[in-house]
Amino acid sequence: MMKVAASLKVDWQKMFKIIFWRYYWHLAKDKTMPYSPEHKRDTREKILESARRLFNRKGYSGVTIEEIMSDAGLTHGGFYRHFHGKDELYATAVRQFLCKKKPAAWQTPREPSAVTKPRAKRIVDAYFSRQHFDDRDGCCPLIGMASDVQRGGEAAKAAYQEVVEQLVKVFEDHLNESQAREGALALVALCVGGMVLARNVSDPELADDFRRAAHAKVLTTAGWNLNNGPSRPRRRDDGTRGRE
Repeated sequence: MMKVAASLKVDWQKMFKIIFWRYYWHLAKDKTMPYSPEHKRDTREKILESARRLFNRKGYSGVTIEEIMSDAGLTHGGFYRHFHGKDELYATAVRQFLCKKKPAAWQTPREPSAVTKPRAKRIVDAYFSRQHFDDRDGCCPLIGMASDVQRGGEAAKAAYQEVVEQLVKVFEDHLNESQAREGALALVALCVGGMVLARNVSDPELADDFRRAAHAKVLTTAGWNLNNGPSRPRRRDDGTRGRE
């Protein structure tokens, strides 16, 4: 009986391997043909880009790892080769905003005169632009992820703070006053706060008012040229206002 049982066990093992030969083939292939560093880096970038879009669109709790991997065109099992968990991915996605290889459409100058503006003013104009307001997937994480970060872990808060400090530094470098840091902090608060309010009211006209008022206040406070800022729309004959 023992010999029969042993032979049956061997047969079952063979049958299992025959049925799942594709799994064993891929497993053996992975061991003998490791991915190149370039492939690993590209895969990680795909995951991060997918995560950044989906976190901006749905928030931290509204997205699963499986959704992120599927959106990136990858299988769920490969996730843990690059990240320990969702918290680490979230923090890295926030931080990635500082070092993206390709800027979002709203970050690209739309007019020839934009290249002659100071860098800080170009950032402000782009930040309050209609393109940035409408870009739910590629917007600045200070706006898109604000509500999630306060409920997140320390890693997410640290990454969020890095983006804040980077924006503060850009503004501080372009202010001539003695209290440049205090002024830069106020400008960042106006930029982020103005856009968060504009994004979260249901009235489109009020949203535009928040965006334009905050934009004008930033430029006035900083002493930058207002000529290229968004003009307030004129009222039409019917009393309504056009949108830029």
